[in-house]
Amino acid sequence: MIKVTIWNEFVQEQLCEETLEKFGFEGMPENEKKRNFARTEEIKKVHPHGIHQTLKELIEEDEEFKVCHIATLEMEECGLTEEVLDDTDVLVWWSHIAQDKVPDEIARRVQDYVLRGMGITFLHSAHMSKPMRFLLGTSGTLKWREGDFCRVWTTQPSHPIAKGIPESIELEEEEMYGEFFDIPSPESQVFLSWYSGGEVFRSGCTWTRGYGRIFYFQPGHETNRSYFNPSIRQIIRNAVRWTAGNQIRREKLECIHAEK
Repeated sequence: MIKVTIWNEFVQEQLCEETLEKFGFEGMPENEKKRNFARTEEIKKVHPHGIHQTLKELIEEDEEFKVCHIATLEMEECGLTEEVLDDTDVLVWWSHIAQDKVPDEIARRVQDYVLRGMGITFLHSAHMSKPMRFLLGTSGTLKWREGDFCRVWTTQPSHPIAKGIPESIELEEEEMYGEFFDIPSPESQVFLSWYSGGEVFRSGCTWTRGYGRIFYFQPGHETNRSYFNPSIRQIIRNAVRWTAGNQIRREKLECIHAEK
């Protein structure tokens, strides 16, 4: 059985006047408050129990996977203690408006575990998360626009993450992410997305860092229903299986003195 931990910052689903201080947004301008509070209600309609619950349900459609831990920003150590990560084969990461609220110490801990072989799948706006930027060494910046038609093309059908996935997937509404996407050249470019505005985006990319496998996948805007599309759900399960493929080194990685 593959043991999965889901990290969802779980901020925007809860954002309201009473939680601004809790999440460190007490200085938010009034116009942003109004927009974000309205967004909270939109998200609840799509993910009534949080994005993490939607992800848990789609991952556990395959009996090979068990979501052993749900971790969120408000938990102690962001829910990512060494005990939790020791019990994790694959970490699935979703984040958005609170990227900078994750302490560097926790992000470096995640980076260390990936280097030792833990798999990680970054979803949607996690391209700006500290763990992804630490692991890849680039800014993760891109162009974006909400509310667009998206066609996801399978560009490497032989890759295990593309197993059972059609030539293309149509998403009637998804957030447009466009180039230039500041990432290192992917080791595998599994998916490429096109939008009705003419933009294209490297939307499904893999890397290896140390002993760990990394996958980034773009669909999953919080107010859209991409995670209810059967092919998108299959891609995420395929990604969990693929990123779990390396043996995890439980000991910390250190230089070893070799006798002659």
